[in-house]
Amino acid sequence: MPLHNTDELHATPTSEIESNVLNDRTESYIFPEAKHDPQTVYQTIHNQLVLDGNSQQNLATFCTTWIEPEVKQLMDESADKNMIDKDEYPQTAAIEERCVHMLADLWNSPEAASTIGCSTTGSSEAAMLGGLALKWNWRKRQRAKGKSIDSPNLIMGPVQVCWHKFCRYFDVEICEVPMEGERLLLTAEEVLKRCDENTLGVVVTLGVTFTLQFEPVYEISLVLDELQTQTGVDISIHVDGASGAFLAPFLHPELVWDFRLPRVKSINASGHKFGLAPLGVGWALWREKHDLPEELIFDVNYLGGNMPTFALNFSRPGGEVICQYYNFFRLGKEGYREIHTECAELGRYLADKIGAFGPFKIVYDGHGGIPGLCWELKDAASSNFTLYDLADRLRVCGWLVPAYSMPPNREDLVIQRILIRHGFTLAMADELLVEMKRAVDELQQRPLKPASGVLEAEAELVPHDHSGR
Repeated sequence: MPLHNTDELHATPTSEIESNVLNDRTESYIFPEAKHDPQTVYQTIHNQLVLDGNSQQNLATFCTTWIEPEVKQLMDESADKNMIDKDEYPQTAAIEERCVHMLADLWNSPEAASTIGCSTTGSSEAAMLGGLALKWNWRKRQRAKGKSIDSPNLIMGPVQVCWHKFCRYFDVEICEVPMEGERLLLTAEEVLKRCDENTLGVVVTLGVTFTLQFEPVYEISLVLDELQTQTGVDISIHVDGASGAFLAPFLHPELVWDFRLPRVKSINASGHKFGLAPLGVGWALWREKHDLPEELIFDVNYLGGNMPTFALNFSRPGGEVICQYYNFFRLGKEGYREIHTECAELGRYLADKIGAFGPFKIVYDGHGGIPGLCWELKDAASSNFTLYDLADRLRVCGWLVPAYSMPPNREDLVIQRILIRHGFTLAMADELLVEMKRAVDELQQRPLKPASGVLEAEAELVPHDHSGR
């Protein structure tokens, strides 16, 4: 029964609760004995959350930080809807199905009206579903040829941590192509070097976490076509479109990366990134229905009706899916194109301005990938500050602009990155530039740091993954 603010509810004064929660850490880790007034508890927690950063100034996250009032209203109205319970909430289930087919159409599936897909809690879960389908289909091909299924491998470039999890959890050898010199992405040439009959697929990332650039799906598909012609080895592609799958159709419609390529069997995407939905929704889609093995689909009937399920999670909220549907109808292609184009233009604007500061070399200038930019120090060895120093200075002003070292074999390279999302404005960009210029001018006045191991020591303290998936 819900706890209402009635006469029998003996409220503890706000100051006493705040004292327990905010000041006594031991008390705050113990499950409370008594009940409290709901408004008092709300205000206490609200006061704590004020100490969080301003999400609009968080230029590290890929995730949605601004939503329309109507989306908030739909989220409130959908708080009790369980996405998995399709018999109890048939309209929510129908909305999920419509979203799948809309995305299949957007990504040029030859069976857009009948192919299969599902919502997930985020792009990481969707990526794992894509990986599992690759593994099951590879095992079928191997068994049909009478060959071993003991040593599957998966080829990828610099990837988000979910792919490391997939390979470890599901016993697949990870063939992660290391960065070398100026090559910071997966290339067709590097893929071809590593393919064999145990390769269950190639993961191509449309928007690399570290540099925001798109990897060349089309070129990789071509070399795999040639490989099959020459050797008979058939290797599928999964596109990790966590960010890029909601960007490329609107910003780069001429780019061929999706289900127009028969070798692309599945795509994952984050609805809560450039799909503009609230946090907590991803999408997994297959090119054609048969590309998802039947063995991965389960039928359950203990929620009141018989229903198929193939997501990893079971119960999960339906509100984010409903709000994704709202965005599709509210914006359409025109609206998504306008929002993403404005974000891309702001990324290029910042790249021009920051590149002119002097000490920075722009690594990605906002053209051809995710809206944003990243840069390195032109001469890190002789600089009197590091990008970590700059990140710390900006954080004092409320701006989160991450600095981090790159994956193998370029751990020596430290870069800084800005993501541009819906809700970030030109006025905010100019304010950021003023703070950055002031911070750089102050840092350049400091004495030179000793060169012996400073950058390496600092880099070890910073985690690699800033995806926010």
